[in-house]
Amino acid sequence: MTQTNPRNIRIFDTTLRDGEQSPGASMNLGEKLEVAHALAALGVDIMEAGFPIASPGDFEAVREIAATIRGPVICGLARCNDGDIDRAWQALQKAERARIHVFLATSAIHREFKLRMTQDEIIARAVSGVQRALAYCDDVEFSAEDAARTEIDFLCRVVEAAIEAGATTINVPDTVGYTTPEEMFQRVQALLNRVPNIDKAIISCHCHDDLGLAVANSLAAVAAGAGQIECTVNGIGERAGNCSLEEVVMAMRTRQDLYGTHTNIKTERLVPTSRLLSKITGLDVQRNKAVVGRNAFAHEAGIHQDGMLKERRTYEIMRPEDVGFAKTDLVLGKHSGRAALADRARELGFQLNGEQLQLVFDQFKILADKKKQIFDGDIIALIQQQIADASNTAWTLVSYSLDSGTDRVPCIELTLRHGDQTFTQRVQQGDGPIDAAFWAVEKIIGIKTECKEFRVRSATIGRDAMGEVNVEVEHEGQTYRGNGASIDSVEATISAILNAINRIVTEKNLRASGRVSPQDA
Repeated sequence: MTQTNPRNIRIFDTTLRDGEQSPGASMNLGEKLEVAHALAALGVDIMEAGFPIASPGDFEAVREIAATIRGPVICGLARCNDGDIDRAWQALQKAERARIHVFLATSAIHREFKLRMTQDEIIARAVSGVQRALAYCDDVEFSAEDAARTEIDFLCRVVEAAIEAGATTINVPDTVGYTTPEEMFQRVQALLNRVPNIDKAIISCHCHDDLGLAVANSLAAVAAGAGQIECTVNGIGERAGNCSLEEVVMAMRTRQDLYGTHTNIKTERLVPTSRLLSKITGLDVQRNKAVVGRNAFAHEAGIHQDGMLKERRTYEIMRPEDVGFAKTDLVLGKHSGRAALADRARELGFQLNGEQLQLVFDQFKILADKKKQIFDGDIIALIQQQIADASNTAWTLVSYSLDSGTDRVPCIELTLRHGDQTFTQRVQQGDGPIDAAFWAVEKIIGIKTECKEFRVRSATIGRDAMGEVNVEVEHEGQTYRGNGASIDSVEATISAILNAINRIVTEKNLRASGRVSPQDA
């Protein structure tokens, strides 16, 4: 199947739309913009920035991304109704290149129980939606929701009508992750063979992972002739998630002999983008996840290690540096300068401005005096922590001291900075040092929270490893995430609590100014 000129497959990234629908993965405007810049640097062809009609917050995010991001096509989702489509265009109109993505369910079960519409009514609504979107921009995608369970004869009718109305991309979603690779291949082939005007549109696939087949189904669609894959970083998304961007891209790259395709993805940015999204959403990547997991290129078995020493290709089908892992983990020490740190940050996927670099460098020097060895994981944790602190500067940690032990109520003295002022509180309360830290922060700031989740993990190796703490707290019925990093787990915990509370403070200020409504919290 090798081709002289590999066929280009468009990568349609929906991390900011479908991916953000993962429980616990919602992002604020600043976080969405940060992810959007990373996706643009990654080289995605189309970026689905959100569902503008869903909420004022979603509308604002799509509008800001459309006005800010250059390079990818910026896409907004809309149901096939006038209000959705008009709202989508209002959000997208400042985009360098815009796409309106309209969708309508087509399967029998959706027609009967959700829409209560006949086949002819579905076609009329789909045509009307595409035509209204086309009045705003010439790049219109139509999705036949639940296409994998739609009768093939009716699906061909809908697709033909949508293309006749002006759709330039036709998406064939496996909305509930039900189909298999063989069925997906046959479905795409049927559209190519039976829809007379199919040559006027690109076929896309959007697969969910309920049966663990999203990547396999997407590859089957490509093998059958699809020209676009819809996917998310780390495979996040509704229920079991979506097709994983990094997995499907590297599958096509590694097996170009089989698929004869290529993408515009800068694969060396896959790991940095994965780590950034994980940090922002709080959704950790499992260690053994393909391509971007921490163990993806680790070898422990003696036979494997022996083979690797003789010829790496014996047990590695990809080079770790091709997806963004460093060739070596130990890179910097206490004698390194700002230029070396900035260079390493770029290699790890971070573009630091002068102020950010100085903040990270100051903390790097402090860390280098405490640790003998500085690993990439340490640098990543430092960068992400400083960026988080810089974006939420309401409250920062100055110092703490703690007295705790077995069968003793912990006593913590905490000093925080707010603007030019410092505040100190001594608290002897709680079931342990972590609980005491929560009490002390709350007493200084005056915001009550309930901790829903608390996770600690090592950023690197060794007893002096950087510890990363992720917390999820609830305040006034809304959930907020926070993260912190330090070789001191209590200090990391305090930073994570403050990171979450700063989000609360920022949101309260935005609500007071009328820029964010309560439903966007």
